[in-house]
Amino acid sequence: MQIAQRWYERKTLADGLTLLLEPHVHPFLRCNIWHLRGRDRDLLIDTGLGVSSLRAEIHDLIDKPLTALATHIHYDHVGCLHEFDERLMHRIESDRMADYREFATLSGADFPPAERALFEQAAPIGEWLIDALPDAEFDPAAYTVAPTTVTRALDAGEILDLGDRHFEVLHLPGHSPGSMGLWEAASGTLFSGDAIYDGVLLDELPDSHIADYIQTMKRLRELPVVAVHGGHEPSFGRARLIELVDDYLALRDG
Repeated sequence: MQIAQRWYERKTLADGLTLLLEPHVHPFLRCNIWHLRGRDRDLLIDTGLGVSSLRAEIHDLIDKPLTALATHIHYDHVGCLHEFDERLMHRIESDRMADYREFATLSGADFPPAERALFEQAAPIGEWLIDALPDAEFDPAAYTVAPTTVTRALDAGEILDLGDRHFEVLHLPGHSPGSMGLWEAASGTLFSGDAIYDGVLLDELPDSHIADYIQTMKRLRELPVVAVHGGHEPSFGRARLIELVDDYLALRDG
């Protein structure tokens, strides 16, 4: 397998927002990593697979205290969480990081047939779910997620204060029990994790719950959203949010 010249790529967006991606990861597993600048504190939303150091990648962006938040427990979102001093998750899942036993693999052969079929809607699965190595010493067969302790367990309704921006924690279960989003009412901005994104939504994973997901979707439909930044795929606005919610409800609630 080739050695990647650079493991991450980044896109600078408006309002102090930077998107980081792992381009050599299978598209279905490629998490959106969001770095958001605040006046007093910056926020990092999700941390990718942990194949290569995220902290080293964003060293030039770190010029003030930084809070790292995982929207949920799945391995494509928590891989580098351990690298940061402040580590936040929803209370329901936070204890599971200390002795990480969740499904986590880079081997295409390890996926159950149903999940494999979903992955292959995005791109064919080869031997590995990466098409390059971050360095010559990396062994994809030995990949694991580093366990860590969560420094602050969050509950719904708490506010993350960046000084000039304020985000409310929304509990958005369904994809996983502790899935959460961050809502900034002043701008209509939602960071939604994997509760909703513009792609195939997963509600039949081992700890998913379709009835909870239905209620989450109905709740999201009522938010006066301007922009949604999901855990995967490109960002979108309210019109697309309504389409995605209605399509899901027609499938599951009809």
